[in-house]
Amino acid sequence: MSSNENQYADARAALKDKIRLVQDFPEEGVLFQDLTPVLADPDALRAVIQQMADASRKLGADLVGGLDARGFLLGSAVAYEMGTGVLAIRKQGKLPPPVITQEYTTEYSTAALELPAEGMDIKGKSIVLVDDVLATGGTMAAAHDLIERAGGTVAGYVVVLEVEGLGGREKLGDAPVVVLNEGA
Repeated sequence: MSSNENQYADARAALKDKIRLVQDFPEEGVLFQDLTPVLADPDALRAVIQQMADASRKLGADLVGGLDARGFLLGSAVAYEMGTGVLAIRKQGKLPPPVITQEYTTEYSTAALELPAEGMDIKGKSIVLVDDVLATGGTMAAAHDLIERAGGTVAGYVVVLEVEGLGGREKLGDAPVVVLNEGA
């Protein structure tokens, strides 16, 4: 057992200790919460992944959907911890055709997410969507629509951080939202 394991027994403690705050990024007036130091610390990362996996299990997920790009890192580790597969939900133009595409609006721009239209069967599967941050909810809502169009069901959402006041949860409907640093 490492000396830091007790320090990071809880993901909230790991997040509080390791998140780097960056003022005016990616644009003026935004306080960016950088998870890079959390991902680089093995004990902090372990605490975050274990709690995300526990939350995903409770939601009854068959698969984990990781959103491009930091959601890939988290989603892959969560799926491994759970013993499930992972769906890489990609930004537009990153997958070979044919694909299913869903456009959406972020707080800064418009974009699109994609899933392969062939080669995997998610029909009837329960999928938890995993990402680092829930802000306006546009990306998560687009991923939700993409999963449903592919025949899956969204069991819920598991994120590390939530930027409150941007209305993200309201865009996600009735599926449960688990935020690791909620109340921190």
